[in-house]
Amino acid sequence: MKTVIVQSISLIIFILAFVIICIPEPVQAQRMGHGGGGSRIGSGGGSRMSSGGSGTNRSINGGSRTSSARPPASSVSDRSSTGSHNFNTENRQGTGTSNVTTGNRQGNTVNNINVNTGNRTNVGNININNSRTVVVRPNPRPYPRPPYVYGGFRYSCYHPYAYHPFHPFYWGPMWHPWGFFVTTLAATAIIVNVASQQYYYDHGVYYVPVSGGYTVVEAPPGATIKVLPEGTETVVVNETTNNYYYGGTYYEKSDSGYTVVAPMAGAVVSELPEGGVEVKVGDVTYVKVGDTYYQPIKQDGKDMYEVVDVKEAK
Repeated sequence: MKTVIVQSISLIIFILAFVIICIPEPVQAQRMGHGGGGSRIGSGGGSRMSSGGSGTNRSINGGSRTSSARPPASSVSDRSSTGSHNFNTENRQGTGTSNVTTGNRQGNTVNNINVNTGNRTNVGNININNSRTVVVRPNPRPYPRPPYVYGGFRYSCYHPYAYHPFHPFYWGPMWHPWGFFVTTLAATAIIVNVASQQYYYDHGVYYVPVSGGYTVVEAPPGATIKVLPEGTETVVVNETTNNYYYGGTYYEKSDSGYTVVAPMAGAVVSELPEGGVEVKVGDVTYVKVGDTYYQPIKQDGKDMYEVVDVKEAK
């Protein structure tokens, strides 16, 4: 009997020992499976490491909101010097693509210029017609050297030929070359009548009315104005006569003011207007403005132009 009791006690002790030793392992495993200390590594701490280590998908506000990838900065550096400029500042968008071409008035054509100065508006695609019939007035002074002869013509000048490249001169925003079109004239424009023809004059520029506006024309000889435009250049023609030069136009002092005259052979000016073109005549390169030839020269170390007397060789 005692033996049976002892065996029963031993069995109970064995069972208790077995329970004590074996039961904690599944309990611990149960804790790990439900987000205890190990869950911070697997889903808590580990998730922070996997998402926090990369800046592209960083969790914000506990992971409930994820920041989207930041868009690239506005492409300001994409403003190419020859390409289109596209500016977008907040919500202030422009009224379309601005296409401004200034300083493109070269040679005989003005292309795609949109100018609005006060109440003057130019219309693009204007073809400047700089053709004219000009009689260069002869100079009574004798020429100190024989003329340059080429192609059946004699080209007479007082100064030796000294080539320098031709660069058209711009007399300011109120001045325009022949053929330039405006829709309206400034309030300062005045009417000038020459040989029954009516012109409009404003700041050294002469206009005639055309359909839809006004076109710049060559200053008509005989037109008289009271005041010379600002920036007029004095040209010494001879011992008794001075001309006044502005924007390709010559004036002489008269009883009524200043009258437009044809250029006199030998007159020297510092600048020539748009519409002038270099013309190769044998070994000499002249600048032709309308029908007037100018020889590039040097005077007192400066680049200048002399009006050439052109006559047929006999």
